[in-house]
Amino acid sequence: MKIIRNIPNGAKLFRSVSIFNNYLGEIDELRQAGKKEEERALLAKATGQWVNKVMDLFDITINIRGKENIPMDRPCVFYANHQGYADIVVMLKATEGKQIGFIAKDSLEKLPYFGKWIRALHGVFIKRGDAKAALRSIQAGVNELKDGYSLVIFPEGTRSHGHEMGEFKAGSFKLATKAKVPVVPVTIDGSYHMFEDRSIITSGAEVNMIIHPPIETADLDRKEASELHTRVENIIREGLKEFE
Repeated sequence: MKIIRNIPNGAKLFRSVSIFNNYLGEIDELRQAGKKEEERALLAKATGQWVNKVMDLFDITINIRGKENIPMDRPCVFYANHQGYADIVVMLKATEGKQIGFIAKDSLEKLPYFGKWIRALHGVFIKRGDAKAALRSIQAGVNELKDGYSLVIFPEGTRSHGHEMGEFKAGSFKLATKAKVPVVPVTIDGSYHMFEDRSIITSGAEVNMIIHPPIETADLDRKEASELHTRVENIIREGLKEFE
């Protein structure tokens, strides 16, 4: 029954992705020409149009604090807690005007429309439970960062489906430390109301966000790097307490 109830809103969501199709040819041309700065600007424009369309379709309210903490002039990795599928929409809105790609589970690669666009955004797919494949994915992400493309990763590794937050996986922070780019902690609360509450796509969700000050990784010593996941996890947990 829930599958049937999700069909109308699911169809609206899939149709909204057609916004991206208007940009695919130009994005590919810029990529082939090596015009990275222009490509990043076009990707930001396309995702901005899509996320505003989704927010309008589903009457989503996103309250953002700390947008001034986003490094707009250089690549970085955003580390956020993961409450629900809507976190993708939330992160795109929070970083509006900046290109971001996502580290995503490999099952999403075959998802119609969305898999193609995760790749177009310079996202990287990661295979769960395969350590060697995960290392290759991390290196692919490092390469994207060194080329100037920013990424988002949810270091819990799965959705929490609610306000509570799981532990962060230390290995995910190699993405930033190997590329020597800033880490930007992000606290998200309320995104699970859009779907995970009842496993039904729901309109009218209100999401609160805190974009915390970036943490530079270029000069971290070995001990500081090994403790980075705990440091970021604690920052985000403290942010969640503000919404209790």
